[in-house]
Formats: sequence, C-alpha cells, structure tokens
Amino acid sequence: RWAAMPRALFEKTGNAVWISHLDLMRLFQRAFKRAGLLLTHTQGFNPRPSVSIALPMSVGLESRCELLDFDLEGEKVSNEEILRLLNENLVSGVKILSVYDDGSKIKNLAYLDCILSLEYDAGIPENAAETLTAFFAREEIIVEKRTKNGPKPENIIPLIRSIRMETQDDHTLQIHTRVCCQNPALNPMQLHAAIQEYLPHLKPDFVLCSRVEIFDSNETLFR
Repeated sequence: RWAAMPRALFEKTGNAVWISHLDLMRLFQRAFKRAGLLLTHTQGFNPRPSVSIALPMSVGLESRCELLDFDLEGEKVSNEEILRLLNENLVSGVKILSVYDDGSKIKNLAYLDCILSLEYDAGIPENAAETLTAFFAREEIIVEKRTKNGPKPENIIPLIRSIRMETQDDHTLQIHTRVCCQNPALNPMQLHAAIQEYLPHLKPDFVLCSRVEIFDSNETLFR
C-alpha cells in the first residue's frame, strides 16, 4: 500500500453525461483493471474496490471538476503514468485531467460553481434576465427536494452563494451560480425546477447544467 491515497481530477462531458453514478464507478473499476493498476479493497464481509467520487452527479449533468479518490497496491506508479494508463482505458467523454497526492479532505469541500444554459427555441423571452435576477433575489423560494423519505419542501435561497445572468446568444440565457454542495447541498437543477414552478413563461425548451469548479468554505479552489 502507498503512503498517500492519490486523487484524480476528471471531466464528464458529451454523451458520457448519460452514465449514471453507479455505472461511472464500475467504469473506473474496469479502467483500473485494464490498465494493470490494482486497487486495494475495503476490509469486512463485503470487500469493495477502494475508489470513490467526491460529489455524486445526477444523470444529464456535465462536469469539468470531478474528484476521484483511489488506493493502489504494489509499487508506486508515477502520477503521470496513472493519468496516461487510465485515459487509454476510459470511454469518450470521461477524461482524467490530472493525478496528484495529498488532496484536501473531502469534508472541507463547500461550494460548487455551475452554469445552467437555458435554451429557448423562439428566442429568449423579453426581460428574462431581469425577471430571473429579481426572482432569485427573493428571501424565499420553496422547491420540493427528493429525499429518502419522499418529497420535502426546501427554501433554496440560503444555499445560493452567488448568482448572475449572462446572455450567450439570441436563444441561450446562462445562469452562473455558486451553490452549497455539502451539508446541506443544492442540486443546481433545482433552480430550473423553481423557474418551471414559479415562472412558467420563462421555462426553457432545453436546459444543460455544467459543473465548472469547486471550492472550500473560504471560497479557495479545492483540490
């Protein structure tokens, strides 16, 4: 076993956004195996490969800031070699960007930067950016959150750190937002759910959510 558990920064884009969290975990396990990198296993009755993703992602979201922790057996392999071997054995759309040691403790991960691209076939509705800016400036927006015990009403406003609108083109309005991502966490697609419920005339024909960057509680880049 190695002294420090390495960490990989990876992205999930293109058609890979439709890979579920469980399938993504299996994909990585297979990639390690095919690359000849032996993962250690957890102790106990049902041993599992020592690989975990920091913030499980909903299907359909793309990301350029995902973290994968893993633990390898045998002699130390350079981080550059791990990166090369894994990328040779992953599918299109899942790509390791860097591999490094001594990553920050996952419990210190606090904020997530996202971009929601709202696409309107007939063009962006009039005053949409101003209306949405005023809407998200409210003190309370209640949206149903899915929990293990069923739907639960939640005020999403305290979980939004910052938010701004940006017109991309005549048909695309982007919401740039920084949200809480742990204890408690806000799924950025809840912003889309709020628009659908409270401002149905601004409901987009298509929405794409991209996870862009992650930060600690001091809003310092998290790695």
